[in-house]
This record gives sequence, structure tokens and C-alpha cells, in this order.
Amino acid sequence: MPKRQFLQAQWKNLVMINYEVDPQILDPYLPPATVLDLWQGKAFVSMVGFMFLDTKVLGIKWPWHVNFEEVNLRFYVRHFNGNGWKRGAVFISEIVPKSIIALIANNLYKEHYRALPMRSSITLTPDNHTGFLYEWKLNGRWNKLGATASNELLAMEPGSAEEFILEHYWGYNKLSRVTTMEYQVEHISWQTGKVKDYVFDADVTALYGEEFKPYLEREPVSAFFAVGSDIKVRMGDKITVELKA
Repeated sequence: MPKRQFLQAQWKNLVMINYEVDPQILDPYLPPATVLDLWQGKAFVSMVGFMFLDTKVLGIKWPWHVNFEEVNLRFYVRHFNGNGWKRGAVFISEIVPKSIIALIANNLYKEHYRALPMRSSITLTPDNHTGFLYEWKLNGRWNKLGATASNELLAMEPGSAEEFILEHYWGYNKLSRVTTMEYQVEHISWQTGKVKDYVFDADVTALYGEEFKPYLEREPVSAFFAVGSDIKVRMGDKITVELKA
């Protein structure tokens, strides 16, 4: 039986800029009972910006916390539950503009949210493209993540890089050396738009640490746009493993 629904919302206008990294820098974040989910033998992290819209927590629309931006840095893992593999994401950092959202997510799911001033914009272009920009302010500087994408939306191709990045329907978070938080995310398969150009301009060291600087300040491997959809997040559950003697 599915877990109780915790959150219902729309995730819309997702910009995802993807970087290959040395797998070793992800070791401190790797939850117990998971392994890295690799694409063609390589480890990736994604900078992701999107809109939370029509948000309900435990079935309630909380005033001033219904529509807001999020920017996160994530990587990809797999968990074998005894019957098969589940593919999921691990969040290194998540930024939202509302402190109460960060407080709830950090307490319930032990995520890594922080609240910063944020803003977003959508720009129409004359060549059948749309620009999406997400910004957040840290130490007096506005950081940027965005892309210009085609308005012609396409279904993801099976086996494509887009499918690898976007089709992860579980969240995992390291609680301790032996315990992992697991929660399910439900949504339809998203349509995508081909990205014409992108921007990521941020203080990587201040945001994510010196170890990510060499990777996030070089050219990304890819940039994707997904239109998004309604989503549901289920209540989490804990997975505990035994340490080997």
C-alpha cells in the first residue's frame, strides 16, 4: 500500500544543467543502501531550477507558500529493495525563498534546504523559444540559472540522456552511516523542449563547497528543459543496513 501523501503540487518549467563529476566527491553524500546511478559509466550532478505551483502540504494550501521557486543540486542513485532496482535522486543542496518550507523539509526528510531571496522570469522570443531564469541572492550577489528552450515539446526517447536525468521517481537522503530516508515522487513522464542556450553563474564555493568548483565552473555536458506536471510526494520511510564487521 502506498505511503500517505505528504505534498501535492505542480513542478513546472524545469531547467536542468548537467555536469560530469569525479564519483569520489559524492561519497560523503551517498546514502547507505544505495549505489551511484551512472550514465554510460559516468557520474553526473544536475543544477535544477523550477517552479513550485499550487502547493498543498497535507492537503492544505498554506498562505504565502503556494507558488515559489526552487533551485537544487542533485545526483543520481539506485537502491535494490530485494525485488528490483529503484532509481532516485539525492539532493546536495536545495534553495527556496520561504524559511518555513526549509524548516519542514529539513525536519521531516532531513533534506538540505536553505532559504534565500529568490526571483524568476519568463521571456518570450520571436523564434518560437522561451527563456526561463531562476535567481537567488547570497552574500549580496544574485546567482543565476536559466535556459532558452524551444516551444515545440517532445516526448522523451527511451534510453536517451534526457530519460536518464529526468526519470528518477524516488528520493534518498543519508541520515547516518547506517540509515537512509526513502520517499516516493509520482508524476507522469515529462515533455521536453530542446535547449538553445543556457546560463549558470553562481558562487559555487560559497554554495556547495570547494570540491564542486572545478566541475560546476566548466562547460556542462548537457542542458535540458522539461515542461513538468502535477506531482505527489509520499511520506518517507527509513532503510537501515548492517555495518560489516
